[in-house]
Amino acid sequence: MAVYELSNDVISVKVDSHGAELKSLRRTDTRTEYMWRGDPKYWGRTSPILFPFVGGVRDREYRTGGKSYSMTQHGFARDMEFELVSRSEEEIWFRLESDEETLSKFPFAFVLKAGYRIEGNKVKVLWQVENPGGEELYFSIGGHPAFNCPIDEGTRQEEYFVDFGDVEEVVSTGINEKGLAMNCSNVYPLTEGRLALTPNLFDADALVIENSQTDTVALCRKDGSRYLTVTMDAPLFGVWSPAGKGAPFVCIEPWYGRCDGEDFQGTLEERKWGNHIAPGQVWKADYVIECV
Repeated sequence: MAVYELSNDVISVKVDSHGAELKSLRRTDTRTEYMWRGDPKYWGRTSPILFPFVGGVRDREYRTGGKSYSMTQHGFARDMEFELVSRSEEEIWFRLESDEETLSKFPFAFVLKAGYRIEGNKVKVLWQVENPGGEELYFSIGGHPAFNCPIDEGTRQEEYFVDFGDVEEVVSTGINEKGLAMNCSNVYPLTEGRLALTPNLFDADALVIENSQTDTVALCRKDGSRYLTVTMDAPLFGVWSPAGKGAPFVCIEPWYGRCDGEDFQGTLEERKWGNHIAPGQVWKADYVIECV
């Protein structure tokens, strides 16, 4: 396990080889830290990579190839050690490859590469999933970055907003007490694209925004100014903070995959928003975090 740092004249980032997890994003001029510190009192992680599942599977089991396998929420990559592949002043790459341990719970050969590139006041998070096996590879992948909110000393989270960009409302899929998607949704009207971070906003778990409703999500101060923006091409994303804890962070989570529906009885291949790669092929995605 090792922590690596990249920096330029504007920002510095730190990445842990354990989980290839982004642990710090800091402005070099103000020394403002944008990433949650991972205090287990609220939530012990900072920005785990969710792979090969996003969310939970019904009854903690999924089916493929005529067999059933157990799987914990969000898969196993976040708890595994990645190999350092390359490192320069502004870019770093890590690699995780299937082995006997992963094959016992996810029977597919894979190579997962995670990279981080800093460009001015932005960090680009890059993913590559390769299929070195002889059969189709089915998987989900997602980010779970947690950002400090409030960001300014002496302010409260209730004074902040989530900004969804140039949209009038967002529709969130309902999540039940088992963390599964329900056949219902909640509509959140927005004021100039913004939604207030009220104390009860996450009482029913994360907001799950499907169907590419927006590609930009930001955290805003009381005056509406954005201090952190996530830009993505993901088909869905989550916005989350632990309910009832007064946790001083908010997650903005680009997803290529989702938890099972509460009535889902299908196979891995049939999971909603899943991805697949033919043998020998590579799948790529990225998202960008910008701090002001």
